[in-house]
Amino acid sequence: MNESIIAACDGASKGNPGPAAWAWVVADAEGRPQRWEAGPLGTATNNVAELTALQELLKSTDPAVPVEVRMDSQYAMNAVTKWLQGWKRNGWKTSGGKPVANRELVVGIDELLGGRSVSFRYVPAHQVNGDPLNAIADQAASEAAVSQQAAGSAHGSPGLPVPAPARSTKGRTSSASSAGTDGAASRSTATIRAKFSGRCHCGKPYAAKDMIAKNPMGWGHPECRTAVA
Repeated sequence: MNESIIAACDGASKGNPGPAAWAWVVADAEGRPQRWEAGPLGTATNNVAELTALQELLKSTDPAVPVEVRMDSQYAMNAVTKWLQGWKRNGWKTSGGKPVANRELVVGIDELLGGRSVSFRYVPAHQVNGDPLNAIADQAASEAAVSQQAAGSAHGSPGLPVPAPARSTKGRTSSASSAGTDGAASRSTATIRAKFSGRCHCGKPYAAKDMIAKNPMGWGHPECRTAVA
């Protein structure tokens, strides 16, 4: 029997709708990350990004291998685990009689789920000591939404995306997350031209076509990439 794998997927939209992207990370049965990928979507909603992330993950994994999918989107998870069969019976209408949103994506996911062993697990996002795979996928999607550039193992991206530090209810950064961002800052040297406007972690915005650089909190002004957020 093929060994099972664990995976996480996530989507991001900066504005909802706004600059959007999807991402996934695949790990072995013990949760050790093996590969990841992220892709831009141009302008899209968060729900489209979340569903696309799941679809891309299923396309990129062996259907003969059982997989546990971890997601922080209850909408995307419920769409394919709770609501899908009812939508089919109702002729792709909701219980209120309205057309199902994002039908094409849901149909594509349904086809990819056929004949394979897939279990879903909801994991809350942005939690101190939260799910590490979800945090990686979240960071990858966020970065791709800003840069609008594909990234990942197949694209030669160095290492894994380093999640931004999660904060406790008192606003304190967890020590484990802080330790992880130090290495990320030292590796972040390249700059790119932003395709969309955004906001740096320093609080000041940047405009489309401005030069930006990756930093521990995502993307922002090149001079802020080593600054403490």
